[in-house]
Amino acid sequence: MIDYETFSKIKALHRQGLTFAQMAKELSLDARTVADWLQQPHFRPRKTAPRASKLDPFKASVIRMLEAHPYSVTQVFQRLKEEGYAGGHTTLKRYIRTVRPKRAPAFLTLDFAPGECAQVDWGEFGTVRVGSTRRKLSFFVMVLCHSRMMFLRFSVSQTMEHFLACHQDAFAFFGGVPQRVMVDNLKSAVLKRLVGQDPLLNPRYLDLANHYGYTIVPCAVGKGNEKGRVESGVGYIKKNFLNGLEITEFDAINPAARIWLDSIANVRIHGETKQRPVDLFQSDKACLGPLPSLPNEIGTIMPVRASSQFRVSFETNRYSVPAEFSSSTLTLKVSPDHICVYHHDRLVARHVRSFDRHQDFENPDHPRELLAYRRKAREQKLMMRFLAISPKAQDYYQELATRRFNPNHHILKIVALSEIYGNENVAKAIEDAALIIVSAITTLTQQAAIFSVSAQDAASQVSLAGRFESVNAQTSLSACSQKTALPPLCHPNV
Repeated sequence: MIDYETFSKIKALHRQGLTFAQMAKELSLDARTVADWLQQPHFRPRKTAPRASKLDPFKASVIRMLEAHPYSVTQVFQRLKEEGYAGGHTTLKRYIRTVRPKRAPAFLTLDFAPGECAQVDWGEFGTVRVGSTRRKLSFFVMVLCHSRMMFLRFSVSQTMEHFLACHQDAFAFFGGVPQRVMVDNLKSAVLKRLVGQDPLLNPRYLDLANHYGYTIVPCAVGKGNEKGRVESGVGYIKKNFLNGLEITEFDAINPAARIWLDSIANVRIHGETKQRPVDLFQSDKACLGPLPSLPNEIGTIMPVRASSQFRVSFETNRYSVPAEFSSSTLTLKVSPDHICVYHHDRLVARHVRSFDRHQDFENPDHPRELLAYRRKAREQKLMMRFLAISPKAQDYYQELATRRFNPNHHILKIVALSEIYGNENVAKAIEDAALIIVSAITTLTQQAAIFSVSAQDAASQVSLAGRFESVNAQTSLSACSQKTALPPLCHPNV
């Protein structure tokens, strides 16, 4: 007797044109066996002849016992031994496995009035790329029990703030609030169950329920059938929307889900009601409670300490705060879309929340004050070094500022010269330059009075004279650098 796999190989080799002998050699069979099976259109399993069993006289008794009560195999075995059964326990067990009636649990069909109840649940479906990493793809479903009108929102997290935000979005989608919301025993809704007591609800979820005016109805433990409408909805989404869907980026899936809801899910003929959910929704909507004027606060608040690099960390990512709050204790408020940082009651930083991992996000304004402070400190230190060169340095600086030159640029060069030639030589040059400037201004002022030269022309001549003297000073500096004696600085341009 051959098995089905060998039978399939015989058929395949025959289609390839092999002879009986060739097929028999290939499969290690007799040629007559190959010929016999080629004549069969279908595979025929071996038929075993029924054998008499010691259990045969007691089979009717076994069936009567099982129909009366779901006895165990051991209980039936003990009763049969009292009746004279001499067979084995395994034989009885094998027989009971074939005849024991399968009893499926019975469920009541629940009916709901319009606007009375909604059911919510999370679903999961693989992963999705977010930035440089991958996240588990979750989706939140809310179904109105009367009309089967469905709301769908995809997320990469099932945290408390996402759970609450999805409720708010669902109520806005329906345009009202049902009287009751049935939920599973997830920690976002139910913290603990004690025997003989009402379940301990999550206080944040209870706040949302009080704000919107609905009652939370947790299902019994292990009784997911109590919210069968949303369970069916989750399965329908996986089979109809997600099955075969290629998800390249997370940002594209929620707009696609909204199109699917409006064009397929909520306008199909529902298998249970035989009507379109969007048509039955009209009676649901008329009985929904009104939306509150303001949404509820859904952000998760936690203390956080900024690092010395003025960063706060959340979910492996780092977000900047103003530099003045480095190493400070701050308050972090996390919403599904944003990260807000507070110092006492003042908002000091706000970032778009990232679901990527190990990224750094900096607001360009946050280090600006620190950079300005450091720049000012460097300029102050440079000024102190410049003023220490000569008593005339202050007058020289004022003359630079008066004539609208770039004082810091020239001071930097002069301090650099003092490091090369020493403070004494540079101080003498500053004093000589101050004397030449005073002399040049006096001469040009007199010429302006004699020849009626305008003030603007006089200033231009002073500038030209300054440039001329600057060239002379630089030439003298190069010539005298070997003698360690610095020539006079004839003009601030040096």
